[in-house]
Amino acid sequence: MEEHTSKQPLLISPSEITDEASDITLSHTSFVAEADDTPPISGIHDFFREFTIESKKLWYLAGPAIFTSLCKYSLGAVTQTFAGHVGTLELAAVSIENSVIAGFSFGVMLGMGSALETLCGQAYGAGQIDMLGVYMQRSWVILNSTAVILMLLYIFAGQFLRLIGQTDDISREAGKMALYMIPQLFAYAMNFPIVKFLQVRLSLASAVMLCLETWYFMALVLFAGYLKNAEVAVDALCICMNILGWAVMAAMGCNAAIRQYPNLFAESESVKRLVYELTPLLAFCMVVNNIQPALSGVAIGAGWQALVAYVNIACYYLFGIPLGLILGYKFNMGVQGIWYGMVSGTMIQTFALFWIVYKTNWNNEASIAAERIKMWGGKPNDAEK
Repeated sequence: MEEHTSKQPLLISPSEITDEASDITLSHTSFVAEADDTPPISGIHDFFREFTIESKKLWYLAGPAIFTSLCKYSLGAVTQTFAGHVGTLELAAVSIENSVIAGFSFGVMLGMGSALETLCGQAYGAGQIDMLGVYMQRSWVILNSTAVILMLLYIFAGQFLRLIGQTDDISREAGKMALYMIPQLFAYAMNFPIVKFLQVRLSLASAVMLCLETWYFMALVLFAGYLKNAEVAVDALCICMNILGWAVMAAMGCNAAIRQYPNLFAESESVKRLVYELTPLLAFCMVVNNIQPALSGVAIGAGWQALVAYVNIACYYLFGIPLGLILGYKFNMGVQGIWYGMVSGTMIQTFALFWIVYKTNWNNEASIAAERIKMWGGKPNDAEK
């Protein structure tokens, strides 16, 4: 028995799953139509019992993802923290580089890397396990080739930022920063295929959905660079975006630190003052953005990525950004106006997703999910036959 176990491959096809493994899987999940749902809750004791059970399941799945997201996000955030103590210009330059240059490249590389998930998912479902490594190697070649092309954007970042209207000082310093960030491109090219190879979960449509959301908030920093006193506006917005980013990824623990957090990033009193003015909006944005990711997760799990991508385009780019630009520039509301408009787009997107979830026939969705599992993973009693 020990000899047989030691020779088990790391990746096995669905047809090789044993009866014992199938029984274990089915007893701990409810991804099939025949599985029992949560029993009726008749009292406070039943509520806390089921709450504890579901919380353990949630943290078992989300805990590693939260830790990974925090580690990745903190790389840029910590860099901005140190840059803020060098000067307001340096913090603005790092923020613009992270949001515009690195942000655009991140979206491109993420989208192309996520195509690997579809290919690997299909190969795994068809039992062609040997093709997983082939697809990953091909993805490495394609993404590294793309990185060579995107490297031109990093090399000429200063000229590009001047072309789109950023100030000369910010463009010059951001251009210098971009040169040092070129290795980041090739790190993306190697990292994304490995991550997608190991996850094999999302689809290309979900990558588009995530890119639209990522670029939406990066555009907020970009537009702030066109305001009067751009350095202060970008610095303050950068600090708020970092608080928001950590709050969204951890979904806890940041609210109590808002009053002291600006001191970590900047020493300029004008920047701190603007951050404090933005604090009520930031707190409201935290609430909205702690609800929205949960709805996006439901959309990914239900396979609605393409639908949500269209919702994002309408709410973010056809409504949120134009409204923010009108409030920020036409009505001279500055950073607050831009952010008000973009938060409005996020709220409409959240309401739209909530309405879609509310109107969904979940019994029908459960049946569809059961059919997908049978088609891709094999029926539980296949091994008996």
